[in-house]
Amino acid sequence: MKAPILTPLAASLPSTVPFVGPETQERALGRPFLARLGANESLFGPSPAAIAAMQAAASEAWMYGDPENYDLKQALAAHHGCPPENIVVGEGIDGLLGYLVRLIIAPGDAVATSLGAYPTFNFHVAGFGGTLHRAPYKGDHEDPQALLDLARQTRAKLLYLSNPDNPMGSHHAAATILDLIANLPPETLLVLDEAYIDLAPPGTAPVIPPDTPNVIRFRTFSKAHGLAGARVGYAIAAAPLAQAFDKLRNHFGMSRISQAGALAALRDQDWLAQVQARVIAARARLNGIARANGLLPVPSATNFVTMDCGRDGAYARALLGALTERGIFVRMPGVAPLDRCIRVSLGDEAALAAFETALPEALKSLA
Repeated sequence: MKAPILTPLAASLPSTVPFVGPETQERALGRPFLARLGANESLFGPSPAAIAAMQAAASEAWMYGDPENYDLKQALAAHHGCPPENIVVGEGIDGLLGYLVRLIIAPGDAVATSLGAYPTFNFHVAGFGGTLHRAPYKGDHEDPQALLDLARQTRAKLLYLSNPDNPMGSHHAAATILDLIANLPPETLLVLDEAYIDLAPPGTAPVIPPDTPNVIRFRTFSKAHGLAGARVGYAIAAAPLAQAFDKLRNHFGMSRISQAGALAALRDQDWLAQVQARVIAARARLNGIARANGLLPVPSATNFVTMDCGRDGAYARALLGALTERGIFVRMPGVAPLDRCIRVSLGDEAALAAFETALPEALKSLA
């Protein structure tokens, strides 16, 4: 055999990744970034209790993690007031999205999402042969009515919506999400990505009974809990769907270190409250930096602020490049008209100060 024998589907896919990591960019630059503000990580870090738990678990890393994720599932079920049978734990929301698409989507099946929404979901749909149908954003928001209309037109098996939204940071009130659920076509499952829900204003998270058959909700420890590198996500779904993940998930995908860290983080609600307060302050700081430099911050319900540059995508990309040259890692939406913006993660004082210094210099270089 001279080369790997790929399936026709795999051979037809482009060699690409959803995101270029900051490490890749640092290698190209030949130096580290001064401020890492592009991946929506929490520069405020994980709970000290989570760090201690992971340090203790490191000595047991010679063992596989519990394949049932028993302790973490029990704790998550108690936290959400549902039976453990409604909980699925996996390697971040990205990994769980892949399992879901594999469970639901056959080649040619229709999937509805927003044009410019989180690209990793699209990556999985393409990888399993689904057909993506995209509705445009309405201003800075995903458009639930347009998504609903698209799902009806295409008989979509999945409808993906993130609330709060990535990449714009906007959000819809709980009532809007409940109205969407009430009007879903009978063949459509709502994939509700709530990665940033712990950072959103009150009234954003809808109350959805866990056994609702046409909704699966995704949560993560990567954002507010500061454990992006540990890769711990979970889903809340009706028991038959949640248990179907056992048919194909990687049962040893969760390390003991990640399981211990997530369990300790969930228990440390005081640390979460501290992070939430720091997020509010950092949002205000970034909003002020944006306005001082003639950019328009989009109201954010996340741990990043999207800044409208007031021009086109080419200008925003040039600004991104100028910031990169000055050691500041940020990202931007990839699809017009959202690509008129750059997106800056919240950070500690040192990171925000570095961005505050670099932004006017970068803008001046483009004048």
